[in-house]
Amino acid sequence: MSPSRVDAPASVEDYQFPDNAHTLEYARSQDEKDALRHLRSQYIVPSKANLKARKLAKPGLSDDEGIYFCGNSLGLQPKAMQTYIQAQLDTWSSVAVQGHFVNVEDSPLPPWQHLAETAAKSMARVVGALPEEVAAMNTLTINLHLLMSSFYRPSGKKSKILLEWKAFPSDHYAIESQIRYHGYDAKENMILLEPDDDHTISTEKILKAIDDNADEIALVLLPGVQYYTGQLFEIQKITAHAQSKGLTIGWDCAHAAGNVPLKLHDWNVDFAVWCTYKYMNAGPGAIGGAFVHQRHGKVEYDENDKPMFMPRLAGWYGGDQQSRFKMDNNFRPIPGAGGWQCSNPSAIDLAALNAAMSVFDQTSIDDLRQKSLRLTCYLEHLLDQALQTFGDEAPFRVITPRDTKQRGTQLCILLKEGKLKPVSVALEDEGVICDKREPGVIRVAPVAMYNTYEEVCHFVQIFVKALR
Repeated sequence: MSPSRVDAPASVEDYQFPDNAHTLEYARSQDEKDALRHLRSQYIVPSKANLKARKLAKPGLSDDEGIYFCGNSLGLQPKAMQTYIQAQLDTWSSVAVQGHFVNVEDSPLPPWQHLAETAAKSMARVVGALPEEVAAMNTLTINLHLLMSSFYRPSGKKSKILLEWKAFPSDHYAIESQIRYHGYDAKENMILLEPDDDHTISTEKILKAIDDNADEIALVLLPGVQYYTGQLFEIQKITAHAQSKGLTIGWDCAHAAGNVPLKLHDWNVDFAVWCTYKYMNAGPGAIGGAFVHQRHGKVEYDENDKPMFMPRLAGWYGGDQQSRFKMDNNFRPIPGAGGWQCSNPSAIDLAALNAAMSVFDQTSIDDLRQKSLRLTCYLEHLLDQALQTFGDEAPFRVITPRDTKQRGTQLCILLKEGKLKPVSVALEDEGVICDKREPGVIRVAPVAMYNTYEEVCHFVQIFVKALR
């Protein structure tokens, strides 16, 4: 895998913005220069009228589009989605079970049996992996359980899992239950990394925690991007350090996949999981993704033709396609991440994922990252300017790191106590959709695929008005 070519400026100060940067005229001039602006037309942007409607309605109730900065929670629907899902339905209705094996002319989809590997190939380019190291299967937490069943193998004193202080609840629950399942006390075997000042966790603190607890750690499991603060962890450096201590390390890339450049293969990551309904835009509850480094996915055969492979919770769909339908109950796993598949995946879910990835196939994660950096730094610049107008009574502050190498496309705004509800209501009244997290954080994610400079500028104007 080749190294990333993204050379990110260190902070918002390294971007030069003119005196008129706060104007809609300037924002529109930047949109005109945007080499990726054509991608927006491939998504359905809800109108303000649609966002306020409470009856089922087709898109386009008005021409006044809303501002959607919630791609870190659920990405917008690609226009290709209807075509791909309709093709799956038409295949089912016309050739029925033969859809598993037959190439249907004029369909954007391969036979159902190849849908997962087609999606995996596209995702592999986004996360920096070999195609065989990626599988499209299940959902994030299920994949986390499946991979922990292989990679969390506590023994004696080495039984603890190192994780962050504010892990996403589903991750926290999965880790707790895995520890209990192996017969250990969860509280005693979870090492929680507390933040430094202002919510973030420094790389140095993580490395020290690894050093201090290496004799007791059975697994390190961290997020690529922290969901509450938007902090991007130094995956390569942390992975190398953990492995230098003989430790296994996995990453939850739910907020990183499709957001920032990843090099999971080159960085020698042991395993990773992610969802596809955030920055990958595959739809609510969409099928998930999993990565297993090729060194762990090897399948070798002894002199009796018996397969030797990493222990796992197995199912028939993880079996090699050439022997899957022999029904002889001799499990011969697919080499790579595909060998961790269990059940026949939903064809309609995979159709949706392939539709979403068809847009990614038209660009690169590096180009998306470049636009993301510019959009996010522009947002932060305007927020900095707005803060100056409030004097000493600052009603908000950004808790996401200013260092662009330590963040993705999400800026987390911590509001003064009591401001979250009224500001959220005011934003929604103006057709602005952002994600909020109690007790006082608004997570703003201008996504490079479909958001614009004009939307960033307009958002800040609405946000400041709401605060006043």
